[in-house]
Amino acid sequence: MIQWYNPVLMKEMKLRFRSFKSFSGLLFYLATLGIFMTGFILVATDFGRISFITPELSYLLFILLSVVQMGLVMFITPGVTAGAISSEREKQTLNMLLTTTQSATQIILGKLLSSIAFIILMLMAGLPIYSIVFLFGGVAPTQVLMTFAYFLLTLVTIGSIGIFFSTITKRTVVSMISTYGAMIFLGAITAFLFLVTFIMVGNGVMINIGKIMMYALATLNPGAVIVSITSPEYNNEFLQFTEFDFPLWASYLIVYSGIALLCLIGAIKRLRVGIKSQR
Repeated sequence: MIQWYNPVLMKEMKLRFRSFKSFSGLLFYLATLGIFMTGFILVATDFGRISFITPELSYLLFILLSVVQMGLVMFITPGVTAGAISSEREKQTLNMLLTTTQSATQIILGKLLSSIAFIILMLMAGLPIYSIVFLFGGVAPTQVLMTFAYFLLTLVTIGSIGIFFSTITKRTVVSMISTYGAMIFLGAITAFLFLVTFIMVGNGVMINIGKIMMYALATLNPGAVIVSITSPEYNNEFLQFTEFDFPLWASYLIVYSGIALLCLIGAIKRLRVGIKSQR
């Protein structure tokens, strides 16, 4: 048990969960979910004129909450992880941390896991709001479990990207900009390229290569994957259109796991290199 003990993780979790910033972030997260939930129910019931919600509307609410949570995860996670190492460097405490018996792997994983633990707390805190969809029917428990597994993989990957940029840059601002830039690429740019490729394929231009590009871009885009999980019928139509038999969520799992692993390995390798270069 002693070899699994990580002092960096314990210290970071104590500091993070005791800070007012964490409390305010959790409050913002729950308030955002609550606003979307309340607004949807008011509109679906015609502001009280209808006394029930159909399973179809409940399923639509499930999709809406899933997309909102995906957006919040992509927005909050870089801010939590992008300053993990660079902030230590700015406070001139990184050298002291590296003189301890903790390895670079323990330091990087401790920083990452403490950040992930906070995001997981946010996801768990939103479960009571999220579970309202079960009251109206139309949503299977397996879909909810797959959705939360998707959230976990996504936040681990985004956190790893943030840790990587935080390690190779000297300033937290630069690290945060780089991490959000990566999120813009994965979320917005891949969606734009997907749309352009879809139009090209529809016009008969580069059909075979275009279908491969569409599948690859959809694999990188978190929005496309969450739609494939929450709406299996769209996923089946997409696979038939691109002529791929491999599920989109499985490709997402492989690609994002690889990205997370590469970023963590890069951060571990570069942690002490950056200190030596400063000397």
